[in-house]
Amino acid sequence: MIATSDFKKGSKILFRGEPYMVLDFQHVKPGKGGAFMRTKMKNMITGLTHEETFRSGEKFENPGLAYHDMQFLYEDDGLYQFMDQESFEQIALEKKQIAEVLEYLKEQVVYTVLYFKERPIAVTPPMFMELKVTETMPGVRGDTAQGGATKPATMETGVVVNVPLFVQEGDLLKIDTREGIYIERVK
Repeated sequence: MIATSDFKKGSKILFRGEPYMVLDFQHVKPGKGGAFMRTKMKNMITGLTHEETFRSGEKFENPGLAYHDMQFLYEDDGLYQFMDQESFEQIALEKKQIAEVLEYLKEQVVYTVLYFKERPIAVTPPMFMELKVTETMPGVRGDTAQGGATKPATMETGVVVNVPLFVQEGDLLKIDTREGIYIERVK
């Protein structure tokens, strides 16, 4: 059981039969009446965010979420096939289920799939991915006064990232998937 006093950013609770993540919270003690907790929560299935108020000390069940490492195999007729790295079972996910990671989807890469009641609800890419540059304009020396200029580059998965001027088509780059930023060129 998770009490409102245990809330912190990122806490996961079972509320109205669905998993929610606490995005923000504020403990309020009015001069008259009992204390309460004002929270901003995100439904982990639908992605909708809303605010809710709870009495201080109210308790919630743990949602029983499970994380599985799964390798992306291929896409076939709008279904994206993933294979569990432990049991080798395969699952098919629809485009709307993986919309957030679609621009980082690459075959043979292992992703983290979040399960709720034996059902996949979210896919998370690795924190860093090595992607090949498929299209970028040539960088011209003298385009910048300070030397910190960037240009857009399209990666093999379709995501567009700002990269330094020296990056060329065919280069392999390390990309931070959380913010979609260039980290370094991989040799």
